[in-house]
Amino acid sequence: MRKEQQGGTAAVALPAVRTRPTGRTGPAGTGRTGPGGRSRRGIRDRQGRWGWLFVSPMVIVLGLFLLLPILMALWVSLLHWDGQSDPFTSAADFVGVRNYTDLFGSSGGLTHQLFMISLRNNLYYVLLVVPLQTVLALGLALAVNSRRLRRKGPLRTAFFFPSVTSSIAISTVFLFLFQGSGAVNALLKWVGISGPKWFTDAHGLVWSVLGAVGLVDPDKPVHALAAHGVLGLSWWDWLAGPSIAMCTIIVLAVWTTSGTFMLMFLAALQDVPAELEEQATVDGASRWQSLRHVTLPALRPVIFLVVTLGLIGTWQVFDAVYVMSQGAPGNTTLTPAYLSYTSGFQDSDYGHAAAIAFVLLAIIMLVQRVLLRERDGQPSRIRRLLGRNR
Repeated sequence: MRKEQQGGTAAVALPAVRTRPTGRTGPAGTGRTGPGGRSRRGIRDRQGRWGWLFVSPMVIVLGLFLLLPILMALWVSLLHWDGQSDPFTSAADFVGVRNYTDLFGSSGGLTHQLFMISLRNNLYYVLLVVPLQTVLALGLALAVNSRRLRRKGPLRTAFFFPSVTSSIAISTVFLFLFQGSGAVNALLKWVGISGPKWFTDAHGLVWSVLGAVGLVDPDKPVHALAAHGVLGLSWWDWLAGPSIAMCTIIVLAVWTTSGTFMLMFLAALQDVPAELEEQATVDGASRWQSLRHVTLPALRPVIFLVVTLGLIGTWQVFDAVYVMSQGAPGNTTLTPAYLSYTSGFQDSDYGHAAAIAFVLLAIIMLVQRVLLRERDGQPSRIRRLLGRNR
């Protein structure tokens, strides 16, 4: 190191510093090498191969027991097959998309009529079960989360118990309760009310109520409503509402599913900061105002989740229908899932059964992908209804 005096200023000459190569060759982001000269891209490729090796057992299992059966069912939906022969031989009659056109065609066949009736019944089921179970689950969660309530553990267990009980057992109990000589009719008779015919009355609830007050005659459809319609059913049929038997199944579904959704709401309520509610109380907000402006906005993601799961699950109702009514009375409790079962295992028409199953799958995917997702940065319809406008 040398020091030189130039114009009264000391200049220090430092030794040259040797630097290591950065490992970059060519444009930035290409040709990088890691320690020891190994290519980072090669490391990533090797990690990817090891990752696929570790997940390959599950991929193989899912492919054999999920993807392959779905593809086989899709092939069956294009056949007229009775389930006795091999569907991959010439013994099976290939009909193309005729099984699907029979469901939605305008020929007015029995298959088309039954499928439209099942869609109508399931639509009533969805429109009633999803709001009722969401509101009831939220109410139960708010009740057991209250600081003023003591002994919350037994209440939580009691509310959640129907959700973990066998659906077949609960359906059997409801069947005995709501039959003509069951406990429900006996209780109504004791208070002076004539109990309805739960599983034998095929009239819709709307026309039954209006008929009770003398506005319409359920047995004589209005000509203007009976002469016109959509999808093979008259407006009289569409506006009839769910039958009393379907209302019983709806009550069963709401009672058995609210406990599970209650736990989701309860977990979300316990994550809401207590300071927000205390600040709202200090500012003079009532309980309803605190619930509306503080609690519910914090629960919007969970409400969205509960509504999504409810919409998907209600289109798959089968077990309660199978045990309690099997589509009776007058096909007023018939659903697409149960119609698919009867078409395949009772009528030996596995082509139509598979077609109904795939149409039901398309409906569920439509609910999940179109109605509930955000497109082009705009809130979805359900999110707009919930007020989630960010």
